Amino acid sequence: MSTPFGVDLGNNNSVIAVARNRGIDVVVNEVSNRATPSVIGFGSKNRAIGESGKNQEISNLKNTVTGLKRLLGLSVESPDLKVEQSYATAPIVSCANGSACAKVRFQGEQHEFTSLQLVAMYLNKLKQTTEKETKSSVKDICLAVPVWYSETQRRAAADACKIAGLNPVRIVNEVTAAAVGYGVFKTDLPETDPKKIAFIDIGNSSYTCTIAAIKKGEMKVLGTGYDKHFGGRDFDKAITEHFADEFKGKYKIDIRENPKAYSRVLAAAEKLKKVLSANTAAPINIESVMNDVDVSSQMTRDELEELVQPLLARASLPVESALKMSGLSFEEIDSIELIGGTSRIPCLKNKITEIFGKPFSTTLNQDESIAKGAAFICAMHSPTLRVKPFKFEDINLQSVTYFWEKGAEDTDHLEVFQRGATYPSTKIITLYRTKDFEVEAKYTHPEDLPPATKTLIAKWSITGVTIPEGEDSATCKIKVRQDPSGFYTIEEAYVVAEQEFKELVEEPEAEKKEGEEATTEEAEPKEPEYKIVKKLVKVADLNVQYFGQTLSDKLLADFHEKEFKMVADDKLVAETEEKKNALEEYIYTLRGKLEDEYSGLASEEEKEKLSKMLMDTEDWLYDEGFDSTKGKYIAKYEELASIGNLIKGRYNAKQAELKAKQNEKKEQAAAADIFAKIAANRKKDADGDSEMK
Repeated sequence: MSTPFGVDLGNNNSVIAVARNRGIDVVVNEVSNRATPSVIGFGSKNRAIGESGKNQEISNLKNTVTGLKRLLGLSVESPDLKVEQSYATAPIVSCANGSACAKVRFQGEQHEFTSLQLVAMYLNKLKQTTEKETKSSVKDICLAVPVWYSETQRRAAADACKIAGLNPVRIVNEVTAAAVGYGVFKTDLPETDPKKIAFIDIGNSSYTCTIAAIKKGEMKVLGTGYDKHFGGRDFDKAITEHFADEFKGKYKIDIRENPKAYSRVLAAAEKLKKVLSANTAAPINIESVMNDVDVSSQMTRDELEELVQPLLARASLPVESALKMSGLSFEEIDSIELIGGTSRIPCLKNKITEIFGKPFSTTLNQDESIAKGAAFICAMHSPTLRVKPFKFEDINLQSVTYFWEKGAEDTDHLEVFQRGATYPSTKIITLYRTKDFEVEAKYTHPEDLPPATKTLIAKWSITGVTIPEGEDSATCKIKVRQDPSGFYTIEEAYVVAEQEFKELVEEPEAEKKEGEEATTEEAEPKEPEYKIVKKLVKVADLNVQYFGQTLSDKLLADFHEKEFKMVADDKLVAETEEKKNALEEYIYTLRGKLEDEYSGLASEEEKEKLSKMLMDTEDWLYDEGFDSTKGKYIAKYEELASIGNLIKGRYNAKQAELKAKQNEKKEQAAAADIFAKIAANRKKDADGDSEMK
């Protein structure tokens, strides 16, 4: 049975949640953290993903990839890529297909990994963590992504899931997932008039405001606004740049010239920012940051707020955009919910309160609400779990028009899904065709799209058109849909024709006139009357072939195979290291026991032979065997154990003999104690009898 699996794919950290019969649980990783760093490091032998990737980040900067969410599905022509390159430490280059790739050195060779492959690697790691923690298989996933993802990026997210061996049952907007969680678990929601709630998510890299109308069992998104470049990392960078200038004047070092030094100060800046959320001042101390120079300084909360004034000035824009789309005013908002780690910063909290003119609420867990909402949505698709019925609709950020070659119709296009309309949504388009044809979906207003976004969403080839007898053209019905994941699809296409049917004419019941007495006499039966009616009925299904922004089956299978080969390589490296450590530990343990508890159980010849073998194996281990194979480590271990186990067997036998003797003495002492008590009782009884006489 597959466990429903929800993932909040964060830019800095990601959170995993699973749905079980007793509720929604957050999954902890291998070091018991409830959030896993969104980091992939590439080494000479294997990959380090998550916690291990974060641990080696500073020492392996050029081969460590971060910001996976921001790179996914990104074109090299996008201005966003320049922003991401300013945060990336590994080179981001152009792939053959024009998308962003990370160029790293892995297993002694240069590799270019697409953003899909990178996200798939990370999702596969989260999958393994979940399966280990829950002791169950994981197949279905609901992945939470930013609301500003284009069709290309949403399709890339789904493909990344498939590469990782997961079934993406839903790609959901992050704040929508949090709002679903709020609607499901909040117990005091109204049953009729919905509450208007503003959900504000300020994470590591972006800021989103979504306004939703929520009542019991139902939620509808009314409007949303966002700033893609407003988040915790922007605060961290502002702090780092401040100290870069200070250290340049104070210590005569320029950390901007040294990527490792800059990364260390950036990590310290993030910690300082968190300390300042609870304190009015905080120090910063870094040993040997660059050129063997130790640095130290401090910052106050007021200084931080002064540094980030340009950011705070933009804080109202996403809220205003969301309100404009929803058609609501500030006064009509019933409550404000804050989520996202960056929303803990005091000056931001004050700014949100100032914008709305009312205090905010923190009903939701700021770090885990998105993942929990995603897990619930995944559980809704599970055939094995029963969940509360909850209906929710999201909002369309762009208008989409479908195009076709003009035929008998008056037009060659139709705007089907408007900006601000809700989805999932299904519409029917009727076309009159004499042959096979194609349909295209495009964004209606290319000028409103982010730069480098593809205008063409998808194309469909529709074949199998046959003209019904007696007609000039075939009446083709096309069922177009914006599905729950926001994807634009053609669900089906078919030909309809007008056919005649006999339909029974129902006679109206005779009305009894006022004062007329009822009669029990039965009326004579009449012959049933029929009328001829014409109806459109499906006469043939059409073949629909999709050509869109998704990987081909062949490329998907190729990426899937490569990923699981790398998984096997990682596993082999981990097992090899485990066997190497086991051999090293056995050498030291056996040597110590040979001089201690095993000393009287081995002959001098055995001791001499075993000591030499231990010394030779130790020399080999730290010389040519330092980087050997799993098989050789096992062979060396078994060679030592073949003699060591003989001595261990003697020791165990001696211990068993001593234990048996101890048990025997205890039994004898217990028996003697019992006999003594019996003798004492008899003597007492005898003395009592003598006194009576």
